[in-house]
Amino acid sequence: MADRTALEDADIGEKADRAVVRDALGVGVAVGLSGFAFGVTSAGSGLTLLQTCALSLLVFTGASQFALVGALAAGGSPFTAAAGAFFLGVRNAFYGLRLSQLLALPRAVRPFAAHWVIDETAAVALAQPTRRAARLGFVVTGLSLYLLWNLTTLLGAMGAEAIGDTDAWGLDAAGPAVFLALLAPMLKTGTERAVAGLAVLLGLGLLPVLPAGVPVLLAALAAPTVLWADGRRRRGEQEDAR
Repeated sequence: MADRTALEDADIGEKADRAVVRDALGVGVAVGLSGFAFGVTSAGSGLTLLQTCALSLLVFTGASQFALVGALAAGGSPFTAAAGAFFLGVRNAFYGLRLSQLLALPRAVRPFAAHWVIDETAAVALAQPTRRAARLGFVVTGLSLYLLWNLTTLLGAMGAEAIGDTDAWGLDAAGPAVFLALLAPMLKTGTERAVAGLAVLLGLGLLPVLPAGVPVLLAALAAPTVLWADGRRRRGEQEDAR
């Protein structure tokens, strides 16, 4: 009887692991293919094949990479482009604080795992019910996404060099389109949508009057502005309720 129960538990565990791997691979493949758009966009903005591939290998956070090459393509200085990319990447530090407790990885592994702390790996890991499943989801998502993102980045950059002027093909819009496609499903609450909407207004409204790259930095003011306004609204509602 005990042996039968153990076998049933093992079978349930294997099915759960397969489900985690399936979901993690789905995310890794779906998002990893977007590396092609980054490779095209980066090459179109003037970066070399080596520089493009180095960004995906060493930075490995899609939104920041797109922001960097987008600002450079618009004529922004390397400083403002890097600053915009940095501020977008800061969110990964907050993911890391949560994941460090959830995954509880050995100290020797943490520096390497930190390189894979991005939106997708955090989402898959945090969705799991157990630490074992979270670790499995994190590793499979990170590995599949890292390999595919870098491979498609290389192919995209090589393809862009082969076709020449990416603007003539309209491929300069590929990066922003992919970024919006990744962002849209994350805007679930009214506050999040308000922040995104105000950020768009700030970014587009300031684009004609400020140097390239600066509007992206100032668009970050959308979050504290909306949160401040939302806090005032809530306090007003509480006072009216009294």
